Amino acid sequence: MSTDIEIARAATLQPIGAIAEAAGIPDAALHPYGKSIAKVDTGAIPGFAEKPDGKLILVTAISPTPAGEGKTTTTVGLGDGLKRLGKRTMIALREPSLGPCFGQKGGAAGGGYAQVVPMEQINLHFTGDFHAITSAHNLLAAMLDNHVYWGNGLDLDERHIAWRRVVDMNDRALRSIVSSLGGATNGFPREDGFDITVASEVMAIFCLARDLADLEERLGRIVIGRTRSKRPVTAAELNAQGAMTVLLRDALMPNLVQTLEGTPAFVHGGPFANIAHGCNSVIATRAALKLADYVVTEAGFGADLGAEKFFDIKCRKAGLKPDVAVVVATVRALKMHGGVARDMLGTENLKALEAGLSNLARHVENVRKFGVPAIVAINNFTSDTAAEHALIQNFCRNHLGVEAVICRHWAEGGAGTEELATKVAALTQSGEADFAPLYPDAMPLRQKLETIAREVYGAAGISADAKVTARFAELEAAGYGNLPVCVAKTQYSFSADPTLRGAPSGHTVPVRELRLSAGAGFVVAICGDIMTMPGLPRQPAAERIYIDAHGQIEGLF
Repeated sequence: MSTDIEIARAATLQPIGAIAEAAGIPDAALHPYGKSIAKVDTGAIPGFAEKPDGKLILVTAISPTPAGEGKTTTTVGLGDGLKRLGKRTMIALREPSLGPCFGQKGGAAGGGYAQVVPMEQINLHFTGDFHAITSAHNLLAAMLDNHVYWGNGLDLDERHIAWRRVVDMNDRALRSIVSSLGGATNGFPREDGFDITVASEVMAIFCLARDLADLEERLGRIVIGRTRSKRPVTAAELNAQGAMTVLLRDALMPNLVQTLEGTPAFVHGGPFANIAHGCNSVIATRAALKLADYVVTEAGFGADLGAEKFFDIKCRKAGLKPDVAVVVATVRALKMHGGVARDMLGTENLKALEAGLSNLARHVENVRKFGVPAIVAINNFTSDTAAEHALIQNFCRNHLGVEAVICRHWAEGGAGTEELATKVAALTQSGEADFAPLYPDAMPLRQKLETIAREVYGAAGISADAKVTARFAELEAAGYGNLPVCVAKTQYSFSADPTLRGAPSGHTVPVRELRLSAGAGFVVAICGDIMTMPGLPRQPAAERIYIDAHGQIEGLF
C-alpha cells in the first residue's frame, strides 16, 4: 500500500480555475497562488448573497487517542462520497498549524485516498494566512509596549497587561519570559510570554468575522489590559485595528483547493479546539453554503470540545443551523478507551471494545442535546474484525438509536463512503434537525461553564478558587456576562485528567483562569493543566523531515 505522501504526489490535480468553475466561482473572483491554490473574493461572485444555503454537515469524533480516529480523512471521504452520488458538494476545513506538523501529529490534510491537495503546501506555509495572523497579533503587542515606553498616556497597569505574543510553533521555552531587558532604551522589563498562533484571539476573530468591516470592529474590541483604576483598555484606544486589518485583508479571503477526486474545498483559519473554538472560518463556511447543496465541515478533537464550540460559539454567532452530525470512531480507539494498550490494538478484544463504547455513547448523546441528528462513521482499519464491526453497529442501533456505517475511504476514496453519504443526505432531508445552543445568552458565565461541565463532560461541577470566582464577578459587572464560554482543557478525556479515558462521571473540572476574548466574543476558561503554548515531544516530527536528493520533502506525512 502506498503512503499518504506517495498517493498525493501521484495525483493529477485539476487547474484551480476548473475547480472554481465547477463550484460556480467565476475567474474574476479568483486570486491564484500557483496552479492548484487560489483565494476567493466572494464579493466578485454575481448574486452571491441571494443564493440559498445548502445543507450543513458537521464531522466530529470520539475523544482522541494515540490510536487515531481520522476525522479529517472522514470529512474529505464523505465530501467525495456525496460528490460521487451526484450531489453538489463542498468541504470546509481548517488550515494546519506548523506546531503539530513539526511536533507530534504531523500533517493534517487527510490521508490515503481521502486527502485535500496539494498536501505539502497546505501543511506548510500555504497562502501565508497564519503568518499574517501572527504579524497582526504581534503588531498590537509592539504598539502596546511602545505606548508604555512613550509615556503611557492611557495609564496602563504594567502588572495587568493581558496581551501576550504568539508564534506558530511549539516552544515551551517561550511560555513565560521576561521582556525588555537591556536598559531603558529597550522599554520597561516585565513578565510576559508567548502562546501558539492558533490560540491567538486574532485567530478566533479572523475565523468568526463576517467581513472586513466586522473584522476591524472586532479587532478594536480586543482588551489588552487595564488601567491602574481597573478600567479595561482596548486595541482601539491604541489605534491599532486599522493596521492590523491591513495585514489581514488578503488573508481573510478563503483558500480554495481540491480533494484527490476533484471535490472543491475551502481550507481557511485554524484555531485549536482544546484551547480555542476549533472551527474553520465563518466566511469559508458561509461561502460554501452559498455555492453547494451539501457542505461538509469539521470541528477539532472530540465532540465534547470541537462540536460543543461549533454549536455554542460558531453557530450561535454566525446564525448557522447544522442539519446532521457525523461522529467518527475507530475500533482501535474504542478498544483503547476500554483499557487496551496501544501495542495490543490489532488483536480482537470484544470485551474491551464494549467497555470503550461508553465514550462513543456520550458523544452521540451530547450531539443530540443540541437538536442535531447523529450518525456514526466507523473508520475502517485493516486489523478490524467483522465481529468488532457488528458489536459497534448493534450497540448503536439498539442502545443509541443511531446507525453506524463502515467507511473505507482511506483505501477506496469516495467509493468507500457511498453508504455513509447516502444516509447522511437522507438525514439532512428528514427534517429531524431542530438546532439550539446548550444554554441561553442571558445565563451567567459561571452557570454556563457548570452547564457544559455537567451536560457535556458528565462532571459533578466545577471548582474555582477565590481569584477565579472574583474574575467571574468582574466580567459580569463589566458587561461580558452574555458571552458564551470557550473551555480550554485536555482533549484526551471528558475530564481535565488526560489519563481518564472512556466516559468518566462525577468528576470536578478545575478552573485555573478566565481570559476575556472581547473581540472574538467569548470568555476562555482555562481548566486543569492545559497549556496555550505546547511543547515539542522527546522526538519531534521535525527530526524526520528533510529534502531528499531529488528535491522532495520527506517525513512531513
